[in-house]
Amino acid sequence: MEYFVKSGSPEKQRVACVIVGIFDRRSPSTAAAAIEEVSDGAIASVMRRGDMDGKLGATLLLHNVPGIFADRVLLVGLGKERNFDEAAYRRVHVAAARALRNTGAIDAVSYLSHLPVKSRDFHWNVQQAVLATEDSYYRFDDCRGEKAREEITPPKLERYTFDVPRRSDLPAGERGLAEALAIAKGVALTKNLGNLPGNLCTPTYLAEQAKKMPAPIKAKVLEKADMERLGMGALLSVAKGSSQPPKLIVMEYLKGKKGEKPIALVGKGLTFDAGGISIKPAAGMDEMKFDMCGGASVFGALLAIAELKLPVNVVGVIAATENLLNGEANKPGDIVTSMAGITIEVLNTDAEGRLILCDALTYVEREYEPSLCIDMATLTGACVVALGSPASGLFTNTPALGRALIAAGEQSGDRVWELPLWSDYDDNIKSEFADIANIATRNGKEAGAIIGATFLHRFTRKMKWAHLDIAGTAWVGKKASGRPVPLLVQYLLNLVAKQDDNG
Repeated sequence: MEYFVKSGSPEKQRVACVIVGIFDRRSPSTAAAAIEEVSDGAIASVMRRGDMDGKLGATLLLHNVPGIFADRVLLVGLGKERNFDEAAYRRVHVAAARALRNTGAIDAVSYLSHLPVKSRDFHWNVQQAVLATEDSYYRFDDCRGEKAREEITPPKLERYTFDVPRRSDLPAGERGLAEALAIAKGVALTKNLGNLPGNLCTPTYLAEQAKKMPAPIKAKVLEKADMERLGMGALLSVAKGSSQPPKLIVMEYLKGKKGEKPIALVGKGLTFDAGGISIKPAAGMDEMKFDMCGGASVFGALLAIAELKLPVNVVGVIAATENLLNGEANKPGDIVTSMAGITIEVLNTDAEGRLILCDALTYVEREYEPSLCIDMATLTGACVVALGSPASGLFTNTPALGRALIAAGEQSGDRVWELPLWSDYDDNIKSEFADIANIATRNGKEAGAIIGATFLHRFTRKMKWAHLDIAGTAWVGKKASGRPVPLLVQYLLNLVAKQDDNG
């Protein structure tokens, strides 16, 4: 489907469908009022009959509305005008996209992009409208049989235009459109990788996908022998339980100033996590194919910034393996030595994400000396308990980085909530026999997400660093969400804009 931005009157659009909004208590938006005026009260007549009351997300399709050129008018409920906010704005675009899918319209013009949202401009309006639409139309059918795929009916919609009030708003809208299309492409890649089952999306498969990334992204893959040479004992200890060889995947996007230290994005790439000897319950274990969504989001973020041609240096690193169990697998009580030389007592083999990440983080620090590092991982169920699915957990040793990520999350709707990283928690990972333990050795049921971040912080003290615990946000139900790609890309867009402002 193609997207466009234009400026014009709703009653003059020669398209299959025009989309306008109705606020609660049957109050028309400005665009709906314009159609109402030329149609001799057609919309008011429908509302009087009770078919549309303006409830948030409700839709009603009208045919043959007099006085306009469009074949159809889609009315979308906007809820109470005083309550119309960013979340409502996204929701009405999702509702419009779903309603359009059920029509025969091949082109449409939406005036929902006119709707005012506090502190947001038409750049944001168009960007978020397109992202909400793309998210609504995403499907994962790669694993269906050929016959089943042939029977899937794609949407008839071919051209979708978002209108802005004035011609002077077009540049902002077009910039929002370009950003949204790039972000959506990255989100789709992240979803596709996340949705693949563990028997297909193996560490080797991820490594192969890295090598297929478009220029100027360059990929290299460290094999088991390379990790042994580097002393990555923590990562390798997790991989021992699987017959799949581990991979440390490195992707470089170096389009910033020559010699400028890169931003590092580090992702947990557990392509399947059975928990190891500390095996998980059978119920819901199929969802552990999503344990590589942190790594998948590195793929998506890099693809998006390559599409946008951002002038930045970014390095993406994914620690990829499985966590299964065999005669060689980690046992509770084992002690392993990380690349940093810190010894770790493995008290729970299901707390493996921090074991593979700590070596990846040390590799990034030594190999690239990044200007800052952000890691993302489906690290703890405790973060799901604390925050649910609306927000990822944020931990950082650099307050300015934390504030920038929070701001980017609010802009993109891919929100984060900061949790403490105080030294008070350090004693919780003390070990009787090694430098640290991989789970809490005291107050064991408390602050699980913080304990995971505290563990990682032992390996990142020399870097400006943030950790995103995406255990509650990386997938919804049984489908990958593509988060936190929108957050990461918005953060990088803001960073570039700030650099431009500073000359």
